Amino acid sequence: MNFGSIPLTYYLVLSAALFTMGALGVLIRRNALIIFMSVELMLNAANLAFVAFARQYGVFTGQLFVFFVMTVAAAEVAVGLALIVAIFRTKHSIDVDQMSSLKG
Repeated sequence: MNFGSIPLTYYLVLSAALFTMGALGVLIRRNALIIFMSVELMLNAANLAFVAFARQYGVFTGQLFVFFVMTVAAAEVAVGLALIVAIFRTKHSIDVDQMSSLKG
């Protein structure tokens, strides 16, 4: 099936659903790894919307934004996982409620 044969609305609805699931994951869950995965899901939903609009209007700026978002997401994952590992070594848990204090 060709990308152009599917209406733009379908991609935007899928992007909104993915973003909503990611936002609910950030707001509801207490596990830091699940929160990071939810943030990644939200970033991928934005990427889907960028690519869908870029394809619809025939411009390549949407794909350019996707590369920037992917770069930021990769940096966020690297720093975030390093922080999670450091916190797990001291607290022996990755529960967000126990991370409210920055004391060692």
